[in-house]
Amino acid sequence: MNKVTRLAAAPAMTALRHALTARVPQLLDEAVTIQQIPAPTFHEERRAAYVYERFRNLPTLDPDSVLIDDLYNVYGRLPGADPAAPALLVSAHTDTVFEQHTPLTAHRYKDTIHGPGIGDNSLGVAAVLALADLFSQFERLPADIWFVANSREEGMGDLGGIRGVYERLKGRIGYAIVIEGMALGHIYIGGIAVRRLKISCSGPGGHSWLHFSRGSAIHALMRLGANIAALRPPESPRTTYNIGVVSGGQSVNTIAPYAEMLLDMRSETREGLAALERTIMSLVESARTADLSFKVEVVGDRPAGHIPKTHPLPSLAADIMRHIGQVATFESGSTDANLLLAAGLPAVTVGITTGANAHRTDEYIDIPPVWDGMYQLALLVAGAAEGVG
Repeated sequence: MNKVTRLAAAPAMTALRHALTARVPQLLDEAVTIQQIPAPTFHEERRAAYVYERFRNLPTLDPDSVLIDDLYNVYGRLPGADPAAPALLVSAHTDTVFEQHTPLTAHRYKDTIHGPGIGDNSLGVAAVLALADLFSQFERLPADIWFVANSREEGMGDLGGIRGVYERLKGRIGYAIVIEGMALGHIYIGGIAVRRLKISCSGPGGHSWLHFSRGSAIHALMRLGANIAALRPPESPRTTYNIGVVSGGQSVNTIAPYAEMLLDMRSETREGLAALERTIMSLVESARTADLSFKVEVVGDRPAGHIPKTHPLPSLAADIMRHIGQVATFESGSTDANLLLAAGLPAVTVGITTGANAHRTDEYIDIPPVWDGMYQLALLVAGAAEGVG
């Protein structure tokens, strides 16, 4: 009998599996409740307060462990049989890409739920809460489990939330499972290198008619942006870029004295990212003129990390996927696991269901796969809590 078969046949897991049938509708309702709470990056306090109150009311969690830190990370520990054993971290990020006043209307249509941030990552946070509750079916798992809802995963958060979590728990945890709502069927074992730059241009400014020959910061930045957009990065290692935000200028009839852009660069390797950045810097240097200056600031730096698919943790995740009738796809991406993998902590990112349109207001999740997704997650948590080394 292999490990997954043994885990699935355990009486406690059988009870948990039956409990899931009733728990999934509650999980989906809670995901919508969480989705309705605005949580732009750096402003996750209201969602953190919600999770904190839910953790406080879960009798399975050690009450002394439940807290919110200064970054709005929320912690709760499920005690294991051996407090000296390396603990398991189970986390999901609370923040979204949507601004504070974005309408967060959610609705169900047939077998889907639609709403900004419903899959990325309200469903993931709801899953953390559901798991902490469902594991009341177990008398004691071998090791502690730290359930965490962390902040600052999206945008300019630069993984600040999970960095704070790791600094607090790094002496206690031996493995990590990161939950993203819409990643079912995928096992993320690689964290791609990500670097973000703010490129700004400054000039003398002036009147659009009287000083027509003067350099415009906006014109120069647009030319630079066009040159960047013409780049064709390599497919191997896969390397990408995106100009995500452009701003500047003073008025329609003023030669712009200032303009800036935010540039996102990604690659499967550190070397690929460094090569792209050197090319970008060369274009910036070429854009400088006598009256126009450029400044480049690093505003985001997500480290790369990787765990072999043959490592026991992703191997266990793949075995569980096969057990529920799905073929696992090993992936690389940019998630909270980047920071953990770069620090040498074995970590995988997995999902609960399928869906589409992440980071758009018409985002949606599929309802039917949620039961399978939660079951595979429960098996993975139970297996990892036994130790997978």
